[in-house]
Amino acid sequence: MFPLLLAGIPFALILGTTAAAKGLSPAETMLMSGLIFAGSAQFIAVGLWTHPIPIFVLIATTWMVNLRHLLMSASIGPQMGRFGPRQSYFGLFFLADEIWAVALRRAAAGKLTPAYYFGQSLPFWVSWTFWSTTGNILGSVIADPSRFGFDYAFVAVFLVILFGFCRNRASLIPIAVSAVTALLAYKFLPSVWYIFIGGIAGTAVAAFSAKPETAEASDAR
Repeated sequence: MFPLLLAGIPFALILGTTAAAKGLSPAETMLMSGLIFAGSAQFIAVGLWTHPIPIFVLIATTWMVNLRHLLMSASIGPQMGRFGPRQSYFGLFFLADEIWAVALRRAAAGKLTPAYYFGQSLPFWVSWTFWSTTGNILGSVIADPSRFGFDYAFVAVFLVILFGFCRNRASLIPIAVSAVTALLAYKFLPSVWYIFIGGIAGTAVAAFSAKPETAEASDAR
């Protein structure tokens, strides 16, 4: 988790500098990161931020981007067997992409506990809030984060999460289908529907191609 924690710092710095360029104060940036804690949605909101605020466009766009959390929570929710109801709902607030990936891999080993989940998610939340606020404060200094290569952190983190689930050739099929579907949706559909459509396509292929559990395996549990 520590490498992903470090990789999240450039994300947060870029968000903070972008927010500063849009006129948001350090306090407003800190509140946004602390209360929302959703990198993609925050980037979109800051990118669309104008006066007057395009409320409908902002809500609709962030809603479409965050539809992927329906799939993420559906996959991790049943794995929270050791969580109480309140812990489960509270834990879903921290369901960022990186946290979801690490928690799901831990759950596959049968070791996902509240201590482990919150032990990884709370530092990530603190880091995201701190560095996005710092990025806002340093906004005038880091005028163009891309010249430092910070924008490549997006690609690096995505690849780490993606290939962390590639255990064999069969696992590559849903990923390939999801990627191709997302690219086609990106080319032919408006807005950010490609994120949700790519996720649905990959999930459907994985569900239909999964081998059913045998009765012996079920009895052994």
